[in-house]
Amino acid sequence: MAATIESFLPRDLYDIYEKVMTDRRLTAEDGLRLLTHPNLYAVGALADLARHRRVGDYVYYINAGYINYSNVCALHRVCKFCAFGKHRSDPEAYTYTIEEMVEKAKAWARVGINEIHMVGGLHPDLPFEYYTGFISAIKKALPHVHLKCFTAIEIDFFARKFRMSVEEVLDRLQEAGHGSLTGGGIEIMAPEVHEAIAPGKLPAEGYLNVHRIAHRKGIRSNATMLYGHLEGPEHIVDHLLRLRELQDETGGFQCFVPLAFHPTNTALSHLPGPTGFKDLRVMAVARLLLDNFKAIKAYWVMLSPRMTQISLRWGANDVDGTIREEKIYHFAGATTPLEQSEQELVQLIRGVGLVPAERDSYYGILKVPA
Repeated sequence: MAATIESFLPRDLYDIYEKVMTDRRLTAEDGLRLLTHPNLYAVGALADLARHRRVGDYVYYINAGYINYSNVCALHRVCKFCAFGKHRSDPEAYTYTIEEMVEKAKAWARVGINEIHMVGGLHPDLPFEYYTGFISAIKKALPHVHLKCFTAIEIDFFARKFRMSVEEVLDRLQEAGHGSLTGGGIEIMAPEVHEAIAPGKLPAEGYLNVHRIAHRKGIRSNATMLYGHLEGPEHIVDHLLRLRELQDETGGFQCFVPLAFHPTNTALSHLPGPTGFKDLRVMAVARLLLDNFKAIKAYWVMLSPRMTQISLRWGANDVDGTIREEKIYHFAGATTPLEQSEQELVQLIRGVGLVPAERDSYYGILKVPA
């Protein structure tokens, strides 16, 4: 593999190749160079090499379901990038009852799920007992299923709305059966861009602190970055390095998920959104800069199954999972299916010469399909 890369690698990337081969950390300047280098194929080859050296050739998927419990959101007029959040009076607004959520979960259990991913809007009216109630009800019905619930923004919202500390919010959710945190909500950390697309929303320091507190309590989490809107290469590098720094401190992040911006039905619909080239470049640079993250996820809902497959040779080693019902990005015009079968995911992974592995919520391997 190394000799093949050496044969076509541009001379101005050879120092980065040497760092990858000797497990030396890339700098912010390296990241900027990779995000602007004209040879995308070479950047991808470096990321593929880093993926192979650091985490091997397994590509993970999970048998999971999504429940977006409500799209009513106190910030529906604030977040310019979002098509999901609605005012409570909007005809498209909805909030599931606890009973409806339990029935969804039971239906998915019949096809073998082992994780449910649950996030929603910042609902101005629901009591805290709604959140602990649906967690405990689902956990009682399906004790073997891991509940990956809430973004850092939701946790901060609960703390402020219900006059609790972040620690107390997390403690009470854990008592109800909460498992781990999702990674969304921050979009991009650079304040000048964050304020332009989501003015007044929880900033980077608050987002990172919620994850820091969770990690210290032994609660694992994911991390995300929304790209393809108003950000520049320097903002992407800044975002990734802030995550890398917290991971050095806590080790609590499991996965990084680059999220491609879908402008349809948002206040930023005049923007074109990211190209396939940018999707691959961001994926590759994430793998190269985030040397302390095991998993880099190609989220097929946003990328499409085909772009997800290509991303597996640009540094990604996780394709998410079966999902079954996702609303946030489909409100924003995503045309991908609502679910993928296990067979489809396995074929997607094998198609690029890598090894599919069904995982649990903590990246333990449950099976390697024959």
